[in-house]
Amino acid sequence: MDIVFQVLIGIGLSATCGFRVFVPLFVMSIAGVSGYMEFSAGFGWIGTYPALIIFGVATVLEIVAYFVPYVDNILDMASIPIAVVAGVVIVASVVTDVDPMIRWTLALVAGGGIAAGTSMISNGIHALSTATTGGVANPALSAAETGGSIVMTVLSVVIPVAGVLLIAIIVFLIIRRLLRRKRKKNPPEHNTADPNH
Repeated sequence: MDIVFQVLIGIGLSATCGFRVFVPLFVMSIAGVSGYMEFSAGFGWIGTYPALIIFGVATVLEIVAYFVPYVDNILDMASIPIAVVAGVVIVASVVTDVDPMIRWTLALVAGGGIAAGTSMISNGIHALSTATTGGVANPALSAAETGGSIVMTVLSVVIPVAGVLLIAIIVFLIIRRLLRRKRKKNPPEHNTADPNH
């Protein structure tokens, strides 16, 4: 059962990386320093005070940067590869009770893949916001993403099942909204030919 919870924690935190890369790492570091979380061999550094300080500063800088016009667009372009790396590290560090080959396979497929997916969804939301509001709504969107990332991260650590379910619901709602916007923007062509011919 432990491995199931470890995988759920990894999936939840990796998914959150797609919205804010450093929030999950910062919370993991807090949990590690406090003794709440244990990490696999080679990743014990996550639960150290130097890592806590570095991730804390990086988290603040990332959150602030998303409120700066144009800088947020640059972050969007760089976010996918960074989120993938973070997702791989997260899953590899929290899944401790399996063979290293299985752990790294999970890290690459689940951690990296899920982080890439949610990062692309986040980029799609920002692109839609910029296209429809000229970027006016981006600060509010960034605030919502930051708040959501914090909630999802804490839930993923404390109640993994609830965290993963919440993330799945949010991702589903976002994708549905994006698809609706796309259909409104590109309505299906109607056949205007004379039915008598």
